[in-house]
Amino acid sequence: MENFIFNLPTEIVFGRGAEDSLAAQLGKRGAQKVLIVYGSKRIEESGFLDRVTSLLTEANIDCVLFGGVVANPRLGHAITGIEKGLELGVDFVLSIGGGSVIDTGKAIAIGIANERKDIWQYWLGIEVPERALRHGCILTIPAAGSEMSDSAVLTNEETKVKRGLSSELNRPAFAILNPELTLTLPKYQVANGAVDIFMHTVEGYFTPVSGDLNQMTDELAEGVMRNTVRNGRLAYEKPGDYLAMSELMWSGSLSHNGITRLGRPKDFAVHGLGHALSALYDTTHGSSLSAVWSSWARTVYKLDVPRFASYARKVWGVEEKEDEEAALKGIIETEQFFSSLDMPIRLTQLGMGAFSDGDLRKLAAKATFEDTRLLGSLEIINAQKAYEIYTKANEEI
Repeated sequence: MENFIFNLPTEIVFGRGAEDSLAAQLGKRGAQKVLIVYGSKRIEESGFLDRVTSLLTEANIDCVLFGGVVANPRLGHAITGIEKGLELGVDFVLSIGGGSVIDTGKAIAIGIANERKDIWQYWLGIEVPERALRHGCILTIPAAGSEMSDSAVLTNEETKVKRGLSSELNRPAFAILNPELTLTLPKYQVANGAVDIFMHTVEGYFTPVSGDLNQMTDELAEGVMRNTVRNGRLAYEKPGDYLAMSELMWSGSLSHNGITRLGRPKDFAVHGLGHALSALYDTTHGSSLSAVWSSWARTVYKLDVPRFASYARKVWGVEEKEDEEAALKGIIETEQFFSSLDMPIRLTQLGMGAFSDGDLRKLAAKATFEDTRLLGSLEIINAQKAYEIYTKANEEI
């Protein structure tokens, strides 16, 4: 094994009725006034929000509601939440939703604790936050893994820039995971979630570190990927399947808490490429990743053909004996998985038609911060290389 440091402070409460533990989770952390962050009206209309507030009322814990979070969460909305939290003196942030809601809650927790609204300086990497208000979450959409991760992503709606902040301050104190809360999700959200989970795992799998040096990490990653494929397809084909959604939910948490890439550097080049798509065109996170992954893979696989071949055999059961053939077959199998969920595998399938050359160059510049940052670790990607990948992804199938 390669050297690593691993710290996972998030307490998980998993299973049917897990939300019953909410008051106890807040109580043992001394919460007295909670800012509840949420997104869609689905939790209002289902009555779940009323259930949560009732649990807090019974425990003599005050709460303040802050809804309206949207996909690709906005900086401006987080700032509004910070202002509200500071004004009302909340001492805990509780997020109810998926990755966008939880990331917004993390941003609000950092802003309140540091008593500043201009948190974008943290996301730009110009400054480093020193503290965060205590925060926890109730997960309703298995996807981003934000319920256990150290990251939070925001989009600056004025500059059309999407950035992530990685910090141990972002780790929630607790996460409540009840798969029952996911059973009425629209199929498109299930599909996006499955892709997101898979991509968080596969992006930590293809790095310059030899597979022989991190065998246990690889076994975990391959298992999460196989489980996500199996249950992602089942959850998409049979909406409301508790077992499939429970497996998908736990896979999502494991995919982004760091355990599936211990001893490896992050690559996440495709996330960088996808973030530019989401920032400029407001594409869903999952679709922005599936639309470019195989074009990235075909661009870089020759740098480590044995690794791609091993991926094909262990995750997809590919039987080709020659490594090159197996590697390419694994890429095709991944595309077929995305397609089985009706997710795009090319830019031309995002519903906007083919992108112009100018659009592709703009995307490449956005992804690389105007060619001032390099993406990836397996292959280092500058603006020109990003443009080449986008161009490949812009081709018809």
